[in-house]
Amino acid sequence: MTAYVEEATDMYPTRASAGVHVELPRREPAVWGGDVPGPWSDDELEAYEQRGYATVEGLLSAAEVAADLAELHRLRSEPMLADDERAIRERDSDQVRSVFEVHRISDRLRALAHDPRLVDRARQILGTDVYIHQSRVNYKPGYGGNGFYWHSDFETWHSEDGMPAMRALSVSIALTDNHATNGPLMIMPGSHHGFVPCPGQTPDDHHRVSLRAQQVGTPGPALVRRLADRHGIDAITGPAGSATFFDSNCMHGSGDNITPYDRANVFIVYNSVKNTLVDPYGAPKPRPAHIASRDFTPVP
Repeated sequence: MTAYVEEATDMYPTRASAGVHVELPRREPAVWGGDVPGPWSDDELEAYEQRGYATVEGLLSAAEVAADLAELHRLRSEPMLADDERAIRERDSDQVRSVFEVHRISDRLRALAHDPRLVDRARQILGTDVYIHQSRVNYKPGYGGNGFYWHSDFETWHSEDGMPAMRALSVSIALTDNHATNGPLMIMPGSHHGFVPCPGQTPDDHHRVSLRAQQVGTPGPALVRRLADRHGIDAITGPAGSATFFDSNCMHGSGDNITPYDRANVFIVYNSVKNTLVDPYGAPKPRPAHIASRDFTPVP
């Protein structure tokens, strides 16, 4: 099922002025409720609404982690991806940083993206059927894995992909132990309640640069400090097999990995079928489909 809407009202203007420093109020809940059943308890859903994220330890078994991690290593050295734009390399080396659309190029990771343990939780939070907006692997090897600067995914998905509302979430599945020291995901809890416009116009084909090192679409240092002072910063740590669900508008990032310990995570982004993409709100044209899918077929 593919749809495309030409015009839509912009509820979250961004990338229009170099002097934007004021947060905008969020217009939607983080937990949509409704009659969609799932494994989250009422208390867990309330905590997700307030904090913007929740971690489930032991979601995958040790055998599943080992098989999935072996698949990540295979993809990293897959010859067909050597010159494929889905493979993103580090800005200062030829090392693979990320691989996109993994649910389409790997049967094993497609099964993971369709796993009811993930999908049922996403449906329960978003209150509808969901489709896969994006999937990727982030490699952060020891002694050289570069970080990801502070940003809201929704700011990018809204301005560059045309996602209308904050009715999407990411799941980060840890396939290695995530320590406080090896560049774990960091989230400012509660930051998803406000939208942070970012300065700067989006260059044409911005994704070719931003996926290696993002600059446009990130808040300035003073605003990051204010957000951190207000919300604090949680380092998302835990053993391999853990899964962290987090709202599309959480301010998050991660540091470089200078330890000897690899970090490797799979990210699956689920979007509501009632929140399908339109024209980008702040970019000349949509990003490629391997980064932002325009196939809105619900996950079965």
